This record gives sequence, C-alpha cells and structure tokens, in this order.
Amino acid sequence: MTLPVSPHVFRRRMAFPHPQAVRGEGIYLWDADGKRYIDGSGGPIAVNIGHGVGEVARAMADQAAAVAYVHGTLFTTSTLETYSDALSQRVLLDDPRFYYLTSGSEAVEGAIKFARQVQVARGEPTRDLVIARWGSYHGMTMGALAVSGKPSMRNLFAPLFRDQPHIPPPYCYRCSFSATYPTCDLACARALDTEIRRQGPGRVAAFIAEPVSGATLGAVVPPEGYWPRIREICDRYDVLLIADEVMTGFGRTGRWFGMEHFGVRPDGMTMGKGATGGYFPFSIIAVRGADVETVRRAHGDFNHGGTFSHHAVGAAVALATLRYLETNNLVTAAAVRGAYLGRKLREALEDLPCVGDVRGIGMMWGVEFVADRRTKEPFPPEKGFARRVGDRAFERGLIIYPGSGGIDGILGDHLMVAPPFVITEPEIDEVVALLRQAVVEVWEEVK
Repeated sequence: MTLPVSPHVFRRRMAFPHPQAVRGEGIYLWDADGKRYIDGSGGPIAVNIGHGVGEVARAMADQAAAVAYVHGTLFTTSTLETYSDALSQRVLLDDPRFYYLTSGSEAVEGAIKFARQVQVARGEPTRDLVIARWGSYHGMTMGALAVSGKPSMRNLFAPLFRDQPHIPPPYCYRCSFSATYPTCDLACARALDTEIRRQGPGRVAAFIAEPVSGATLGAVVPPEGYWPRIREICDRYDVLLIADEVMTGFGRTGRWFGMEHFGVRPDGMTMGKGATGGYFPFSIIAVRGADVETVRRAHGDFNHGGTFSHHAVGAAVALATLRYLETNNLVTAAAVRGAYLGRKLREALEDLPCVGDVRGIGMMWGVEFVADRRTKEPFPPEKGFARRVGDRAFERGLIIYPGSGGIDGILGDHLMVAPPFVITEPEIDEVVALLRQAVVEVWEEVK
C-alpha cells in the first residue's frame, strides 16, 4: 500500500522518493509497502538502543500526560533533576552542570558562547576565538558552522558568519604533513600550539573537536598520544577544551563517552543523538561546576536561552534511554559487537580495489573509497561514489550513512556503518554482505 504524498513537504533530498516508514523494531524499519530495511547506521549515527523500545515510548507518554512543557526560567521537573544526577555519574567532568537544549547544533552553539562568557568572567575579554579542525562537523547554526570544518556545508553561508581558525585533523591515512606515525611527533596536535601562538594566546577562548572524527571524515580514530598532547597545549595557554560528543557519546565508541578511550578530561562536552536514541530532540551542554560559578559571580546567569530548553519530556526520554543502556549492558555490547563488526567489514571489503581504508572503534566504523589503492587517488566528485553505494544499499534494504568531500571539501568518498547496539552477530553478517554487494555493483559501473 502506497500512502499519499504531500507536495507541501520541503524534503531533505528533493529528488529522492522517500518511502513512508510505518514501523520500527530493534535494528529494523518497515515502509508502507511492507519492505523491511536494516538500519545499519542508526540513521545519522543517532539510534543506539534500537527502534520500538516500549519503555522509552511509555516514559515519553507518561511525562507528556503529567506535564509536557514548563518554561525553564520558572520551573523544573523531577525527571530533569533525576536525569541530571544520573548523568553526572557518567561524564568526565568534575562537579558537572548540564544545560539542556534540542539539537547537537544548539549544544555546540551554546558551548561556544559559554566558553566566551567564562573567559570574559575570568577577566579575559580579548579571548574571542574558538579553534577547530578541518574535516569536522559541529552543526547547522551559524556559530556551529563557523567552527565546522566541512567546506561543502560552510561555503555558501560563510559571508553570514564570523569564521574561526582551523587546524588539520589527526587523519593518518591522509596526513596533512606527509608524515608517518609515530615519527611525526604528532604534528597534527602540535599544530594547535602553532595556531594559538599565530592568533595570539590572549585571543583564544577554546578548542573544540570530536573525540573520533564523525561524518565528515568517517570514523577516523586519532593516534595514541594525540589527545593528551592537545590537553597539555590547552592547559599551557588557558584555553578551554570542548569535546564534541554529539555523535560519539552514550556508548557509540564502546565507552560511555569517546574521550574515555584517551585518558583525557575535557573542560566541556556537547551531547545529543544517542542521549535519547532518536526518540526525542534533545541535547546537552556539560561544563564544570567551577566555571558555572565563575560566570554566576561575574554575570549572574549564562547569557543564553531557548523556548524548549530544559524540556520535561526530553529529560524523561533521556532518563529512560540512559536506564535502558544500563539495564541491558548496551555500552559493553557496542564494544564487543562493534569489534566483530569491524573485523567482518575488513574481511569483506579490504580485497576490493575501490576500498582504501576501513577504520573505526566500538559501533562506529568508516569505509573510505578510492579510485586507486596504491596512490590513494579519490574518485572524481561527479561520480558520487559513496552516495551511489548508499542508494544501492537502500534499494537492497540496508541503510548506511554515506559522506563525501572529506579530503578538501570536494574530493573524497566514504560511508559509515553504525547500527543500534542491539544488533546480533548474524545480523552484522547480513549488513556486511549487503554492503559488499552494493559496493561491488557500483564499482563495476564506474571503473
């Protein structure tokens, strides 16, 4: 049965047919015609606990029935207070404080503003820059775009925002310094020291980066020693370190938060996606209590807000998601089954001439495509290789997350495989088999 399609919906991909989803359960989705899809990427790496979890749906309904909305400047709710206490046991901050919003972009925007206000409150009003990395994505709002390092999403809107400094990413497969780890002495981390000094140490308020590179580069894991060096540099110049955990948080890397793998405690964190597993728009800025007190003493309040901040229903869904992750030991499952997923991806794809690199951690894996494995030459962008693989996989009933432009904003094709943590090993085998079929078919068409 094909349901009626409205001409009034402004769609994300205007030329794509958009079958109508009617049901979800575990790793599966079904459309109105009865076709089943395996959600091999958790949508945009958001669905961690799986689809159709009754406990989460009931928590949402119960909170909405009791009190759906109150203004965050006037009221609190028991779910918000309980969730904050529970989350405080998981994050990497001392005496954490949480500011709740509705999207990862908003969380990044708010974290940037908080870093600025903290520095002003400390008596450093000239600190008005936030350094970020190329090959990153931090959100769709203007401030978040200014720190994002994805040219294809920035360039059209660059005249509308104040750009921020960027440094190369820790992308060993395509090192910006033409070096080889470990003899490189972590040139990609030392670049932060160079950029801070170039801008002037008294100008830089914060450095923001993803613990593991997300959709722009495709699950690039930094080399050992990178994050400790970054922490050391930030401390040297009194620069706040913000970990953008919107994609990596809540178990995606096989730990509660990605920074746990690297033994580094940031000064702030942004979270979203897996906080509610895709069930409700909800995001979080996490900062140190001492910094909040600095702002309070100097300015009274954080100069920020939003109609739907500190949302009661969002907090209820986030609490139910957190409890579901804990009760079902899903963070450990992401580590164990994620290792199996990575092994199977390498076994199935590394023999293909068009596959240059398979990398990742936990339940977050990337596959980079190349026209020539020896030279690492990328496909011409007009081939749309990764997008074609994604569409071919979708036709076969597999959802993956393709990306492009990771090399310079134009060149580069990759995809991400990041299913819900409830996936089983036989289901992983099916995901990998379907993906290989799609890659082989597209490769035969373009070679």
